[in-house]
Amino acid sequence: MSHVKLFAATVKWYGIKTLQKPDVARRVFFRGQRYVSSGTSEPFLSGSNSNYVEEMYYAWLENPQSVHKSWDLFFRNANAGQTYDPQLPDQLERKASFLQSHGLAQTPGKAEKLVEDHLAVQSLIRAYQIRGHHVAQLDPLGILDADLDSFVPSDLITTIDKLGFYGLHESDLDKVFQLPTTTFIGGNENSLSLREIIKRLENTYCQHIGLEFMFINDVEQCQWIRQKFETPGVMKFTNEEKRTLLARLVRSMRFEDFLARKWSSEKRFGLEGCEVMIPALKTIIDKSSEMGIEYVIMGMPHRGRLNVLANVIRKELEQIFCQFDPKLEAADEGSGDVKYHLGMYHERINRATNKKITLSLMANPSHLEAVDPVVQGKTKAEQFYRGDTAGKKVMSILLHGDAAFAGQGVVYETFHLSDLPSYTTNGTIHVVVNNQIGFTTDPRMARSSPYPTDVARVVNAPIFHVNADDPEAVMYVCSVAAEWRNTFNKDVVVDLVCYRRRGHNEMDEPMFTQPLMYKQIHKQVPVLKKYADKLIADGTVTLQEFEEEIAKYDRICEEAYTRSKDNKILHIKHWLDSPWPGFFNVDGEPKSMSCPPTGISEDLLTHIGNVASSVPVKDFKIHAGLSRILRARLEMTKNRVVDWALAEYMAFGSFLKEGIHVRLSGQDVERGTFSHRHHVLHDQEVDKRTCVPMNHLWEQQAPYTVCNSSLSEYGVLGFELGFAMASPNALVCWEAQFGDFHNTAQCIIDQFISSGQAKWVRHNGIVLLLPHGMEGMEFSKQFEVSQLYECNWIVVNCSTPANYFHVLRRQILLPFRKPLIILTPKSLLRHPEAKSSFDEMVSGTTFQRVIPENGLAAQAPHEVKRVIFCTGKVYYDLVKERKNQDLEKQVAITRLEQISPFPFDLLKEELDKYPDADLVWCQEEHKNSGYYDYVKPRFRTIVNHTRPIWYVGREPAAAAATGNKNTHLVSLRRFLDTAFNLEAFEGKTF
Repeated sequence: MSHVKLFAATVKWYGIKTLQKPDVARRVFFRGQRYVSSGTSEPFLSGSNSNYVEEMYYAWLENPQSVHKSWDLFFRNANAGQTYDPQLPDQLERKASFLQSHGLAQTPGKAEKLVEDHLAVQSLIRAYQIRGHHVAQLDPLGILDADLDSFVPSDLITTIDKLGFYGLHESDLDKVFQLPTTTFIGGNENSLSLREIIKRLENTYCQHIGLEFMFINDVEQCQWIRQKFETPGVMKFTNEEKRTLLARLVRSMRFEDFLARKWSSEKRFGLEGCEVMIPALKTIIDKSSEMGIEYVIMGMPHRGRLNVLANVIRKELEQIFCQFDPKLEAADEGSGDVKYHLGMYHERINRATNKKITLSLMANPSHLEAVDPVVQGKTKAEQFYRGDTAGKKVMSILLHGDAAFAGQGVVYETFHLSDLPSYTTNGTIHVVVNNQIGFTTDPRMARSSPYPTDVARVVNAPIFHVNADDPEAVMYVCSVAAEWRNTFNKDVVVDLVCYRRRGHNEMDEPMFTQPLMYKQIHKQVPVLKKYADKLIADGTVTLQEFEEEIAKYDRICEEAYTRSKDNKILHIKHWLDSPWPGFFNVDGEPKSMSCPPTGISEDLLTHIGNVASSVPVKDFKIHAGLSRILRARLEMTKNRVVDWALAEYMAFGSFLKEGIHVRLSGQDVERGTFSHRHHVLHDQEVDKRTCVPMNHLWEQQAPYTVCNSSLSEYGVLGFELGFAMASPNALVCWEAQFGDFHNTAQCIIDQFISSGQAKWVRHNGIVLLLPHGMEGMEFSKQFEVSQLYECNWIVVNCSTPANYFHVLRRQILLPFRKPLIILTPKSLLRHPEAKSSFDEMVSGTTFQRVIPENGLAAQAPHEVKRVIFCTGKVYYDLVKERKNQDLEKQVAITRLEQISPFPFDLLKEELDKYPDADLVWCQEEHKNSGYYDYVKPRFRTIVNHTRPIWYVGREPAAAAATGNKNTHLVSLRRFLDTAFNLEAFEGKTF
């Protein structure tokens, strides 16, 4: 207890010092527990009086009622840090004399013990606040420790003998202690007996709610949580609230029971064991609506999705039930998806608040947490378009499973976006359905952390664990979570500790791997029965009323089931989670099947070029190297040419004038990984002062957002995909730092971008910029647009800045939206030949899917011996080598700019132009990692398998590129020699 004594001595000195009369004429110094004054008379708190006041303070600490009311008031004010009253010393001097004369002072030894005991009680209170959750009764089954550890912290008073840890004894239990300002267990009382203190701490921290929040480094936030949970009597519900909760539980449970009765052999990933999740979500939505939220965007895995669609989003039951019909035919294009992956969008009136609320549940693949960043991106976009900078109108709710929340890295990536300026959604409410099992894996094998929710601690999000078999505790926690999000605009986690009544799906047998757990589950009384019995027992509802509520919902389900039999066709578009009102016609089809020219006026090009070459903010000092770059841009503008960076600038700038928001996100995109973009200028003399010239193009323009992301691909690409879902009238781009860095975001590409429209009829116009390169038949006029509409995405590898400009412009001018993948160059950013004239970008010009040979070979096509087809930057290597070998008449080089959808029509024209020439596909990538396997069968289709398409390029390899410069140059030399060896394929069979 030596540390306690030291602290007591400090408190003693500080406590007496606070009672000194402030007087500029006196300078009081502390000298070995003596007070020395330069004044002529002894100050009030020097000498003997200070001892009596000090001892009175100790007496007050032991029992505030043992001192006079005025002393009590004084010490209370002093403890609360209230303003000093200059009249107090005279009053206290009289009181001190009175106390001395009546022998009311305490002995110093006893006083010191009293201080130590008070400090011990404060430590005890803090121990419960920090570690009480470890002994909370969280598992409804009563067989597991939610934190995977049966150890009971030694500083929690679970038995009387543990009082000794604090130097306290059983005899101290009825002593009264002053409560510190860091607890609210006293309510209106400032002191309590030790027995009552422990009792109230146990009721708050060790029952059905486990609170983790003391790691938060903001005192105000900790105090807010303490007040919400510690204040006596806070968790009380009116009879009406209890009846509503019961009715919601009835709907949740009877929905699952109905599905189980009608389709007993179907997988549906039911919610049994955590039926309380439905009223929990409805409570969060009700409370949020009450505080002004108008739009809630939700993401969740498959468990309980049908129940959420039915009872939270309010999807028509017959639309859900007909999904179980194996004969149901799809009316829309695409493959569709299983019923427990589908999303939904719905506007309705919230019954609790009578306010309009919009709910969107995002469609999600089997990859459990993949939807997390997508939800956040869409939420950010909806806030952005509403001007909701504080997140007071739009919010997100994410539901998780315990195993996935701990195991999936995208959860961590998403959390780390939560407080970044261009990515924050001003707080998300996370609800974890903690089944205490992952498919067949025990929690002890599924995570290293005590709880599945520990990942949330990295962003100081409070974590509220709650026993899911205590519905009222769940409702209270959810209400507090909604208030927290609205008050502090920070994430919060609600951990519903529950169980899974069946296996991973309804056909699975969990007894193989968790026999003891499932023996207990089979005995477990459902939460609805438990809660109904409780309310019937206390007279809140009658048994008849309860049975009528069940019968009423059962009848609703039966009637919907009857109507569902009339549905023979599935309309996937009825399950759309992100509709774009007015963009398509009433049937959900494009309003036209044509695309206007993508060029713009020369005046517009010149204006954008001039702004891109300037610093539109006064007294802004830029880096000398950047000055040279801007001068070069200005010179290009004067000469009517653009490089890659300036072409991009002009595409973006033209949209801003048209009111189209442009957002560019990714790692280091503000400057550009290859130092070519420089969209954000930094003042070299004023820290954190920046300028974005793109936002100074016109007085009335759409905003341009360019933002460096965290070092994440999976999370950030998912976020930008979600952002692009919110509106078709925005160009949303994500740039990988290097092309192959998209590998770590492959799940988003495969599950959402590539297949999203086929599965969910969901259009999306996101643009992926992937820096790439190895350094180290008859067709109608509308074939191009029709083909784009039929494909799942567009892939291009542009070889000119003008074509890059046009493909960005086309992305918005198309009458529909498809993901656009652009394989952007590295070496071409500064290649002297990779420049385009304004003539290729002015009004009337368009994107060129194929750039044909336009040199000497094109003038005499029957003399051409070989046609080389290629894409991207290898074109410049081929042109240089052709010139070196003087083969410009014998070899034609045609560039394939759009790879998918494949430009059959234009390539057929090229092939017909050179009927006697060898056909060669040349790529710089290795044979097994480039385009050849994709283009070969398509070329063969064009020529009706009558001509071979030979391969020229690097041989197959396991690694994408060599790290040795010489090896790279040798392989380049080898395939260039082959490309221009006109006899290379003589005598060979294809």
